[in-house]
Amino acid sequence: MRLPIASNPNVQPVSAITQEQDYDNASVSVIIPVHDEVCSVPELVDDLTALLKRLDRPWEILVINDGSTDGIVEALYNKGIRVISHPYKMGNGAAIKTGIRHALGKIVVMMDGDGQHNPHDIPRLISQIGFYDMVVGARSNGFRQNKHRVLANIIFNWLASYITNFRVKDLTSGFRVVKTNILKRYLYLLPNTFSYPTTLTLSLLRSGHSLKFEPIQTSTRLGKSKIRLFSDGIRFLVIIFKIATFFSPLKIFLPFSWLFFAMGLANYSYTYYMSYQFTSMSLLMFVAGFLFFLLGLISEQIAQLRLDRTEEEDVKVD
Repeated sequence: MRLPIASNPNVQPVSAITQEQDYDNASVSVIIPVHDEVCSVPELVDDLTALLKRLDRPWEILVINDGSTDGIVEALYNKGIRVISHPYKMGNGAAIKTGIRHALGKIVVMMDGDGQHNPHDIPRLISQIGFYDMVVGARSNGFRQNKHRVLANIIFNWLASYITNFRVKDLTSGFRVVKTNILKRYLYLLPNTFSYPTTLTLSLLRSGHSLKFEPIQTSTRLGKSKIRLFSDGIRFLVIIFKIATFFSPLKIFLPFSWLFFAMGLANYSYTYYMSYQFTSMSLLMFVAGFLFFLLGLISEQIAQLRLDRTEEEDVKVD
């Protein structure tokens, strides 16, 4: 008797095979946000151009000049790419959003212009688009950062993994490949700062899109880093909690609920053992725990209703 497709691990569903084939020769838009990086971007563009010509698919390179003052536009003249300039510095995330709005390709590649990312990783990343909605280049050589930033990334990855129920290997990597039609659905959520990779990763995972982390090696960046450890670190944490409460608020409220219940129980146990009393502090903690649980439950229902409505609108548009 012939086995059903679902019971045969070596057979992919027809829809998955068709989806992969749709992206085999899909057009590619490479977006590079830059700000005062004339020392690295022209050479990167030359390497990218030579690489993309060998891919046998339509392609374009978009360099988004975020208010640079180092002559980057003149340095990229006659290189056969699209250069779009902001009138003033609006932020790395704002530059990415500008690139997404102007991208013509079916697949979007996002990468930094500081020389950290190797263009030769692009074919390996885009080859997996189709079966996956987004492929992220996960840095596997210590991030080329100081110990404080490595520790911060470990904390961010752990927290994101808890929120999404998915092992996040590199939450803040700016080297990623995404299906354009999916990317544009979440454009309104992306911030104007360096934390756009965090928002994009959490948004896609919590919305049920497929994602893969592909190991890459990074090089030492050229020029000075524009990320400030303390202020941007706080911003990343706020973004994580913001997206968590936007898509899955119970993940945030439930731990606080259990914490207050545990403190109330501990306080009651102590006061009962010492004086056989049930104090108002114990009551306050129990009530606070119950209220956190109710807030999380109500917020979860609202988030689910909003997600269902968004998916219905996407179906109508498609």
